[in-house]
Amino acid sequence: MPAPEPTPPQSSLPATAAHFGAHVLTEASARACDIKAATGGPPCLPSVPAPPAVPVPASPPLDAPTAVVTTPIPDLERILRPNGLGTAGLRLIPREQLPTPSKPSAATVGGRPIPGLYHHQVAEPDPVRVEEVSRRVKSWAMDEVSLYPEDWEEQFDGFSVGRYMVGCHPDAPTIDHLMIATRLMVAENAVDDCYCEDHGGSPVGLGERLLLAHTALDPVYTTQEYQAPWEKSLHADAPRRAYRSAMSYFDQAASASQTDRYRHDMARLHLGYLAEAAWAQMDHVPEVWEYLAMRQFNNFRPCPTITDTVGGYELPADLHAQSAMQKVIALAGNATTIVNDLYSYTKELDAPGRHLNLPVVIAEREGLSDRDAYLKSVDVHNDLMHDFESNTAALAADCPVPTVLRFLRGVAAWVDGNHHWHQTNTFRYSLPDFW
Repeated sequence: MPAPEPTPPQSSLPATAAHFGAHVLTEASARACDIKAATGGPPCLPSVPAPPAVPVPASPPLDAPTAVVTTPIPDLERILRPNGLGTAGLRLIPREQLPTPSKPSAATVGGRPIPGLYHHQVAEPDPVRVEEVSRRVKSWAMDEVSLYPEDWEEQFDGFSVGRYMVGCHPDAPTIDHLMIATRLMVAENAVDDCYCEDHGGSPVGLGERLLLAHTALDPVYTTQEYQAPWEKSLHADAPRRAYRSAMSYFDQAASASQTDRYRHDMARLHLGYLAEAAWAQMDHVPEVWEYLAMRQFNNFRPCPTITDTVGGYELPADLHAQSAMQKVIALAGNATTIVNDLYSYTKELDAPGRHLNLPVVIAEREGLSDRDAYLKSVDVHNDLMHDFESNTAALAADCPVPTVLRFLRGVAAWVDGNHHWHQTNTFRYSLPDFW
């Protein structure tokens, strides 16, 4: 059994107003909320102000979006993409200076977007940050948590998690902030691969494995006699070691409400894993609506929900808990997960056994050809994206609090960065020949 990894060093992340300040609205935002309440509109809840803006250089122009199915909602670009997503326009805290990379990024860049898929093209992630995040997370995976054997190294590198997280979090002020998300992403994938998927995973006994792994995120409090065996169990396998370590780093940077929010969303994820495992054990293909319900839990939601922690600020719990905000976050998770279904389609077809994804379920349940089911899945994704954007615009108009607007921009950045990583990661993904 590997020796316990060292306790993570104290984080260098700066304290934010969320940890010290009372919930205060800016005068303009307060007036807007008063007007909403007086006219019968939905009230805004008090919020912590965002950190003061710091002048940043003008961002370079981006190429025009490709494969955009419909015209974006008026003013949505102004709300979500003030200077182009993936650029300095989202940064409200100065970024640290990094050296020029010693060599080009090792990540594979290429691929083409799925024809007809509604998305927004973004700038290529900062190669300096990509290289440094990739170096640090590989050191963490190998030296701190003994995450994978040597013969998995090519797959770890090919996943390009550094490019992924740098692209999804353009407002992260430092590498330390980016590493919060990167460790958690790697740990989540270790659980998925080793417990559920193609690196020894199985639906049999999955509930027990997930429950014990979840205790690395949500600690057990028991009698002194039984506390020690539980603590020892957190080093028993790679997924639990990764969860424990990644959560330790997250705890140092996050507020209590942010930590509790993340635990809740991880419980949602694990519940989705269990539903999919039950269908596998029964050799059952769910109805399309049932599959989409499962995907609202087994999806990327834990990733964009921490966008404020990674950005170095906090969306207060009362604002995060609003039903309108919960709907926006759910739609973001749903849309980005269908992106994964579509880009990983051929990869899953080549894998042993039957893998459920939206095109497979639509083909089976609605009697469509593989091609027609895939194209209908593109339409489902596009509908979810339009719903995400319209609900985001409505929430931004109804509650124009600085932290709300910044959080919505961060979630939109994650949605766009997630698509860019899937499109360009040709090591993992290729498109079917349907066009």
